[in-house]
Amino acid sequence: MTDALKRLSEEGVAIWLDDLSRKRITSGNLAELIDQQHVVGVTTNPSIFLKAISQGDGYDTQLTDLAARKVTVEEAIRMITTADVRDAADILRPVFDATGGKDGRVSIEVDPRLAHNTRATVAEAKQLAWLVDRPNTLIKIPATEAGIPAIAETIGLGISVNVTLIFSLERYRLVMDAFLEGLEKAKERGLDLSQIHSVASFFVSRVDTEIDKRIDALGTDEAKAARGKAGVANARLAYQAYEEVFSSDRWSALEKAGANKQRPLWASTGVKDKAYKATLYVDELVAPNTVNTMPEATLFATEEQGEIRGNAVSGTYEQARADLDAVEKLGIKYDDVVQLLEEEGVEKFEASWTDLLKSTEAELKRLAPSEG
Repeated sequence: MTDALKRLSEEGVAIWLDDLSRKRITSGNLAELIDQQHVVGVTTNPSIFLKAISQGDGYDTQLTDLAARKVTVEEAIRMITTADVRDAADILRPVFDATGGKDGRVSIEVDPRLAHNTRATVAEAKQLAWLVDRPNTLIKIPATEAGIPAIAETIGLGISVNVTLIFSLERYRLVMDAFLEGLEKAKERGLDLSQIHSVASFFVSRVDTEIDKRIDALGTDEAKAARGKAGVANARLAYQAYEEVFSSDRWSALEKAGANKQRPLWASTGVKDKAYKATLYVDELVAPNTVNTMPEATLFATEEQGEIRGNAVSGTYEQARADLDAVEKLGIKYDDVVQLLEEEGVEKFEASWTDLLKSTEAELKRLAPSEG
């Protein structure tokens, strides 16, 4: 065992776990990961909750009570998922207090079916913040076109946000702009900016998966040389954009008013192609003031074989741009790829949410008390 996770933390990378389940909470496993694997936050999404609720009997007691009350399946899901997030937030509360609110955070996502409805997204964000009722929650809002103004409005209400499903550099700049706009709204409303936190979840491995698929279809040696480089290059250029925005005069005025930077969060960091090292999207994206949210397998792979060599991002921007340009020269259009990935990302979460509705409905029927 190396102490790569400790070194990663020391380099300014917050290690968050991209998973949550009631069993992980009640067994003491989450507390153990915090204590031993330097985990300082948790992210969830509809796919994670689908997996958690459909496996084992950890939710039967609550589902039985919900069935007896004859609640709707939507209400049941929100009662179950917010209970898990609330309990995880309580476990992480000491981290939250020790880091002044920077870490110790648990994320919960707005209903993905609202991804193209600004007003409904803001309403759902407010409802989730109220339901969970913990200061160390982050409400996840997708970086769709409709999501951008929702981010600004939600931040402006003083609600901390995890912006999810960011694939393109252009969209990431709009996300940061929405964050600053939200802080300006919050300042106008007299809110305490120091209490508002945000991360911007920039997806990594899915970029390689889609571009590599197109590279493999080309089949040339020139194309193969570009394999497995775009995801890291895209993320590194996102960090360059982050450095630019958060050294601007506009940001300085907000920072003087007590605002916190919106940290880049590397999401989708589990390697999808077995040809790549399991820690590729950890080792190559070490940079100060970032978050890396990892599936459990990636967390333990990093502990065992991570190569943390200090800041792996600053000074790489010229090469990163060249790597993306090489992909464009092959006829693979960056804009087409990132647009497709955003659409697929929303669709996948919508599909998981629909499956979650169906499986929870089946469980409610199974556990419903017999009439009479």
